[in-house]
Amino acid sequence: MQEHETVVISVGGSLIVPDAIDSLFLTSFKNLIERQIAFHGRRFIIIAGGGRTARRYQDAAASVTELDPEDLDWMGIHATRLNGHLLRTIFRDVAYPVIITNPDEISDVPRDAHLVVAAGYRPGASTELRSVQIAVHCGATKLMNLSNIDYVYTEDPRRNPDATKIEDITWMDFLKLIPSEWNPGLSSPFDPVAARTAMGHRIEVTIVNGAKIDEIEKYLNDEPFIGTKIHP
Repeated sequence: MQEHETVVISVGGSLIVPDAIDSLFLTSFKNLIERQIAFHGRRFIIIAGGGRTARRYQDAAASVTELDPEDLDWMGIHATRLNGHLLRTIFRDVAYPVIITNPDEISDVPRDAHLVVAAGYRPGASTELRSVQIAVHCGATKLMNLSNIDYVYTEDPRRNPDATKIEDITWMDFLKLIPSEWNPGLSSPFDPVAARTAMGHRIEVTIVNGAKIDEIEKYLNDEPFIGTKIHP
């Protein structure tokens, strides 16, 4: 990966708040990103997911009254913004002071802002789609999706022990493995709408277990890594 390259990273809420807030992950992630900025001059745009925080609010509300998808979505969006504020706060020494919610706003951020934090925008889309849209607006060709899995599999390995891991796959083949539509709370390695958008703009997405900080760094340093690369 080239120095001074812009890297978009979607950080799953399951990493930030797996149950309680994971301070160890946040410390390791902060150290990694600041090393990459200091030694390689890279620019990072980090989008926070909602994770367990979003689901707790959604489940609580649904237990009291009937909700429509937009209600669920707004709670998820605000959870991403809360997690985004957490990230911006821990990166306060290097982060652009304003959290981006509308993907179009990334075009107004000075290019010398080495780290920008983003979060959810409007109902009807995941933060993964927003991360792809931001990549399109800033001309980034590589996007990391950090989650709590090591690889994408041919099937859910929790249901089928014979499912095989995938290290490298094209967008066309990847789209055959996932649902065709997105909805709040969808369980999929990557949002299908985001996947089609990334394919259309020839963006490479790499799915890495964010808990394995060393693997993130290996990918950034163009070294062999544990994870799945999805490409045109």
